[in-house]
Amino acid sequence: MMILRYSAASPYARKIRIAAELLGLASRIEIVAASTADPKDSLRQQNPLGKIPTLLLEDGTALYDSRVIADYLDYLGGHRLIPADPLRRFDVLRLQALGDGINDAALLIRYETATRRTELRDPEAIALQQGKIDRALAVLDAAPPEGPVDIGQIAVACALGYLDLRFEGAWRAGHPRLAAWLAEFEVQVPAFAATGA
Repeated sequence: MMILRYSAASPYARKIRIAAELLGLASRIEIVAASTADPKDSLRQQNPLGKIPTLLLEDGTALYDSRVIADYLDYLGGHRLIPADPLRRFDVLRLQALGDGINDAALLIRYETATRRTELRDPEAIALQQGKIDRALAVLDAAPPEGPVDIGQIAVACALGYLDLRFEGAWRAGHPRLAAWLAEFEVQVPAFAATGA
């Protein structure tokens, strides 16, 4: 059995959990919580970066980051979330990069605001990351994802879910088309609600 090291709040781990469910692989993966802050957690031996998600294969090989894990699971699951057709494939992977990029920026804001004392926070760094999020949301709201569920849509949904979790859904007011898309995604993909923190 494979082992997924994860945190319930991680949007990257959520992406993998949803992908595994949609690909029919969830029963082959044991979900094991990891603490990226605990030096005694075996995660650091499994992944030298000490990051989640990390997927441990049955032979002991560790796969990381979420994009690599998603590609591997899609291979096992019959290439249903990442199309084989090159043009469609790169559209899907670009959408995944956009969703993951929102997460990257949101996590940097979260670290800056949750772990630093107020007087040590860097407002310019926060504004820089917020600009990335705002531009990505504007692009997505102008043209919400379409077509069958793929890894790009999953990544975007997980990014929006993370913004809801950490920033109280402030993004929704200015992006009604994207909010409507997420509501439809939640209905279409029950694993989204099942994997929320």
